[in-house]
Amino acid sequence: MKQYSNTISSEEVAALLSYDPQTGRFTRKVNEVGHLNAKGYVQIRLLGYKFQAHRLAWLLTYGVWPNGVIDHINCCPSDNRIINLRDVSVAENGWNRKRAYSNNKTGTLGVHKRGDKFRAEIKSKEKRYSLGHFDTVEEAAHAYTAAKEELHMIKGLNREES
Repeated sequence: MKQYSNTISSEEVAALLSYDPQTGRFTRKVNEVGHLNAKGYVQIRLLGYKFQAHRLAWLLTYGVWPNGVIDHINCCPSDNRIINLRDVSVAENGWNRKRAYSNNKTGTLGVHKRGDKFRAEIKSKEKRYSLGHFDTVEEAAHAYTAAKEELHMIKGLNREES
């Protein structure tokens, strides 16, 4: 099966599928379509191609393919309601990261060991910010979390809701 192609038009998709932006569900004009892939995203086979459902939702709602990647605001990859989707850059989508990379020896996102201290840093809009050096991982993690809320404008946004 071929991976999706942005050459299919919204009219071609709309002729075959219905999309409810309130529920995020797709139907083939009769039954709901799509299956969850290994990462929890809904995929839909259409016209000999595999499509990510969130990209089709964007196409059917706005009539154009997204410019970047589609971010699931509540971090639930199977929730394709249009209010849960936004077109963002790869860097912005990375803001959702919840865990440190496997090679991070502290095991804490945004925190690295420097000598006998812990350094917190964050990247936003292509700029890296040093948040300081701390005596404990917990202090550095707290600084990172506060900066993330401020820089990534997620303060007060409960990503488990929606």
